[in-house]
Amino acid sequence: MKNFDQDRFLRTQSGAVSIADMARPLMRSLLDGGTERIYFMGTGGVQLLTFPAIDLIQRHSTFPVAACYPAQVVVDPPAGLDEKALVIIPSLSGTTREGVELLAFLKARGVKTLSLTGHADTPLARDASHTFTNPADDTTSSESFYLQTLILAMALLAETGALSDYDKIIAELKTLPGLLVAAKEAFDPQAAKLAEAIQHEPWHIFTGAGNAWPEAHYYGMCILEEMQWIRTRPVHGADFFHGTLELVEPGVSVFLFKGEDAARPLGDRVERFVRRYTDKLWVLDTAEVALPGVSPRVRAMISPVLLATMLERMSAHLEVLRDHPLTTRRYYKRVEY
Repeated sequence: MKNFDQDRFLRTQSGAVSIADMARPLMRSLLDGGTERIYFMGTGGVQLLTFPAIDLIQRHSTFPVAACYPAQVVVDPPAGLDEKALVIIPSLSGTTREGVELLAFLKARGVKTLSLTGHADTPLARDASHTFTNPADDTTSSESFYLQTLILAMALLAETGALSDYDKIIAELKTLPGLLVAAKEAFDPQAAKLAEAIQHEPWHIFTGAGNAWPEAHYYGMCILEEMQWIRTRPVHGADFFHGTLELVEPGVSVFLFKGEDAARPLGDRVERFVRRYTDKLWVLDTAEVALPGVSPRVRAMISPVLLATMLERMSAHLEVLRDHPLTTRRYYKRVEY
């Protein structure tokens, strides 16, 4: 496959799943130590990758959990950031400016922190109360952060009595890295055709519901906007009919991501409408991905992981067709702010 290092991918995703052996004991220790609420505080797109984990906790328990913007927390912190809080900070580089400033702010308030990084010996890896470092890069990090945060969410649910089959789910997840490679290989021809079809589109609507929505938002903002300079309009499937539907007309490109959770009917509703008004509807449906041995329950949970692994293939073709490497930026690391 074009621009794909299989060995590196397998190492990263196997590493992500391996934190399950440490996540539950750590969560038990944190709860015993007085943790009463959890915040996820990532900067930019990586924060979107934590939303399925937050949703999982909120759907299965009443344990307080929230997402906050690090830059905003430092200037206007929410109530509850004290010694009874745990803040989970994902950062691929481990050096994200907002994350580093946030960590110093939290340490001064006595808040416990857990960093998830792709690089060791970085400020966020060194200075957090606890850290999991799983080597990754831009092409492998999405699946890694989805899996790590989902595992942490399940560890919390298991240790608070809201999840009884943690070990069974983890056993299925441990088969996932190889299955994701097979999914990439199966989708690659379709990804190449899709990249060919959209390479000259000036803008796209991205939509999805349930745990497919964070990937729709992430891909539009972080891949096409940041890495390809293509305008996008991400909108949640539940909000599609409250504004964005008026933008749909012949020739408008719409991406619909469909997962396998309870929100799937919201995607079906969008699909029925959009097909009537544009010939450029592109549907990525995780139900079409073969995952032998993975139960429907776990499939529903990992829909965003599957979408991320499929979309990486489209990105690999798109950057070649558009002669615009995904690493090319106008302003990244050069903006003074």
